[in-house]
Amino acid sequence: MSKRVGLHVGLRYNHRESKDGLNAGGTAEQRRFAPETVLKRSSGLFVYQVKVLLHLSWRLVFWLKRKDNMEFISGISKKEYASIKELAQGSCDGKTVLMEGMVHAVRDMGDVRFVILRKAEGLVQCVYEEKTAGFELGELKDESAIRVEGVVYEEKRAPFGRELRLTSVTILSEPSAAMPLPVNKWKLNTSLEAKLNYRPLSLRNLKERAKFRIQEGIARGFREFLTTQGFTEIRTPKIGAKGAEGGSNVFKLDYFHRPAVLAQSPQFYKQMMVGVFDRVFETGPVFRAEKHNTKRHLNEYTSLDFEMGFIDSFQDIMAMETGFLQYTMELLKKDYKTELDMLDITLPKVDEIPQVRFDEAKRLVAEKYNRQIRNPYDLEPEEEALIGRYFEEEYGADFVFVTHYPSKKRPFYAMDDPDDKTFTQSFDLLFKGLEVTTGGQRIHEYQMLLDKIEAKGMTTEGMDQYLDIFKHGMPPHGGLGIGLERLTMKLIGEDNVRETCLFPRDLSRLEP
Repeated sequence: MSKRVGLHVGLRYNHRESKDGLNAGGTAEQRRFAPETVLKRSSGLFVYQVKVLLHLSWRLVFWLKRKDNMEFISGISKKEYASIKELAQGSCDGKTVLMEGMVHAVRDMGDVRFVILRKAEGLVQCVYEEKTAGFELGELKDESAIRVEGVVYEEKRAPFGRELRLTSVTILSEPSAAMPLPVNKWKLNTSLEAKLNYRPLSLRNLKERAKFRIQEGIARGFREFLTTQGFTEIRTPKIGAKGAEGGSNVFKLDYFHRPAVLAQSPQFYKQMMVGVFDRVFETGPVFRAEKHNTKRHLNEYTSLDFEMGFIDSFQDIMAMETGFLQYTMELLKKDYKTELDMLDITLPKVDEIPQVRFDEAKRLVAEKYNRQIRNPYDLEPEEEALIGRYFEEEYGADFVFVTHYPSKKRPFYAMDDPDDKTFTQSFDLLFKGLEVTTGGQRIHEYQMLLDKIEAKGMTTEGMDQYLDIFKHGMPPHGGLGIGLERLTMKLIGEDNVRETCLFPRDLSRLEP
């Protein structure tokens, strides 16, 4: 800006000089240095420079004023509030601390009242003594949001071995209606339907929400472990032109006047991305339009998927899942002990997992439990339960890999067993008699894939982009999908998968 101003002043000065010279008498040199000319010229320049300086000063004052009033966000604003972890460690003993939370319960013992504060980490016992508190507690309602101040004391009978002796309570908000469920009870003794109808409220119960802390630990373990193994996390679309699994169990929808479906699995996209990153994983919803109403099925569930390239056999897939389970069980022991104790969970052994062929598993349970084999191509729920029972009784195993499922019941992309093409190099993982994982090696050669599609009586319509990846080269690969809700259900000992789904979707439920 200073260069522009200097140029502007110079131009105006020369112009005025020229005008004065023409009107004055004498030579040009005389006119230039005449006293009246010099004075006039100097005074004009001075006035102009003053105006410029005043303008710049005004702009500077305005800018400084605006800067003084400007606010900036520089990162997380840390509140000076104590956590339950700090209380449990004893680092706050004898100190006055602040805490925030919801009123879980108020227990009136006369002169002493216990205010149980509920936080995400658990409960805090707060003690109000009327004679020494120095303030009126008043009628404190359950489920009020409050801020408390108090001194921390050791108390072995209190949660986490500490209690807060109150010096002040600030009510941040109060409920306008009573709770429809007794969420402050240790066990929520009500029907599953009632719990689901009031799901956002029933989850405030400690044991109900503990289920989903465990579930969070499983998903966290999946992500952390695979990241350590060189996997890349991906996100795939849930709206597509064609289902990955075939069949009619897809949710159809109108996509801007074109037919579309909700994804049954991320299978096609996982395989596509193996050609890019070698190893990929995803945690996301999948949709199955199956008209079932059982304790083991949902129409929308969360699938933990991974796909890995350059495998030697489908054994590599099973080994990777075993590693994930080992990592996750250790993680749960370390970071989720409170929830495990609350739900009285004994974690399963996963140091080694037995495997058995599909046909051999059917034979074993048929012989031991005197059960006739009715379906030679698939496992019935009762058979799955008996296989789980067999391996628990014979080997003390909670998990078992059932391998080499018949080709007739596996998707077209499943690799056939080279020794017997009626079977595939695929597997299910059963956990306490329930299938929680399906996986295996995929076909990676273009012509072999086309032959399999033809053999199953299918067409390639709508699969051009998927087939192109094999036309242009793919490594040997395979993967799996784990049902998160089912795995959680069996881990915590529930018998209905809706217990381990935050907001279940089934034949009858679209709310909440």
